[in-house]
Amino acid sequence: MSDTDAPSKAYGVSDKTEPPSTGRWRLIGPGIVAAATGVGAGDLVATLIAGSRFGYALLWAAVIGCIVKIALAEGSARYHLATGSTMLEGWKSLGRWTSWYFGIYIMVWGFVYGATAMSATALPLAALFPVLPLWAWAMISGLVCATFVALNQYEILENVMKVLIGLMFVIVVGVAIMVAPNLGQALTGLVPSIPEGSAIYTLGLIGGVGGTITMASYGYWVNAKGWRTPAWMGVMRLDNRVAYTVTGVFVIAMLVIGAELLYTAQIALSSGDRGLLDLDRVLHERFGPVISTIFLIGFFATSVSSILGVWHGVSLLFADFVRNVRGGTGSREGLEKTKAFRFYLFWLTIPPMVLLMLGRPFALVVLYGALGAFFMPFLAITLIWLLNSSRVPKEWRSGWLSNGLLGIAALLFVVLCINEVIGLIAGK
Repeated sequence: MSDTDAPSKAYGVSDKTEPPSTGRWRLIGPGIVAAATGVGAGDLVATLIAGSRFGYALLWAAVIGCIVKIALAEGSARYHLATGSTMLEGWKSLGRWTSWYFGIYIMVWGFVYGATAMSATALPLAALFPVLPLWAWAMISGLVCATFVALNQYEILENVMKVLIGLMFVIVVGVAIMVAPNLGQALTGLVPSIPEGSAIYTLGLIGGVGGTITMASYGYWVNAKGWRTPAWMGVMRLDNRVAYTVTGVFVIAMLVIGAELLYTAQIALSSGDRGLLDLDRVLHERFGPVISTIFLIGFFATSVSSILGVWHGVSLLFADFVRNVRGGTGSREGLEKTKAFRFYLFWLTIPPMVLLMLGRPFALVVLYGALGAFFMPFLAITLIWLLNSSRVPKEWRSGWLSNGLLGIAALLFVVLCINEVIGLIAGK
């Protein structure tokens, strides 16, 4: 199935009605942006802690998690390419309730995440350059990233993200090699097992690493690349698989570091992004200041790539949300230039600075946790609904493999959602 419409402009990148017959590897990009955005400092700490507590036992869970994310991202982009519509248009077709939920969620999520992302980026900067306090580096990070996103089109963002993920890859994998992994034990970790006390932790590892609202942004980045017809389906799938294979390598490398460097020495890490500073101190003691500094640079690349990706991708989602709330008036092309896009950039950057100074109000944390717990089940279930409906041409509807993986994802995220809600009610 191919498109015969005349090329148009999409987010500043010309449509390409047909993919080239050769050199498709050189086109890979949107998936790299999604992977670099989705894997943040908190994800790396979660994987590190898994390795430090259970050794290699949960390696299989990390691998399955990447497969689940491939299915979710592929489903989002397939809907864009197969229908010519966006995820927001698809959600709107399911009923007004989706707009109410998504509208409340994206506002609360952006307010809290903005402070979280800026703080995470400030941690390595404050460690490398202790001339300014943490809150100052956080504000500078947010303002610089917001300015960059506002002034540049997708193509520039993609190139920068490729550099950042390259830094992340070389540094994290390099450290994993330096700690001399036990390949025999690592291979045994590919056999599914659930150590005592690790059930919910295992599910969290499968569902948490690389999985956020930015998975819904992938289809928008695919369109921004100029891929807008079903003819690009094969290229998109290659792009997506390569990206989440890279994510898988990150996850495995961090679990190796946790298992070899922390598990054997019974070293505990702080929860949250600060756990990477604990790891930095361990690396400094074992390998010296040069490796410590290089690791902090990788920490910075991980954190700032999440800021750039969220500031761009989720602002696109918000701009399309506003367009749909207004009845779908106006073109879905050029969303980066809309007032709604720029407002959400502001929303992610300026209001959260209050949280940097005051901390997180308890009620806001509860609301953020509750709404966030429901988003990934919402994404998985609505993708199953949309991709098996008449909204999608028959040849591009989900088959047994896609439905199976999305069904597993939906079940997984429902369990995690219930656990999160129970934790919120219990005050944990």
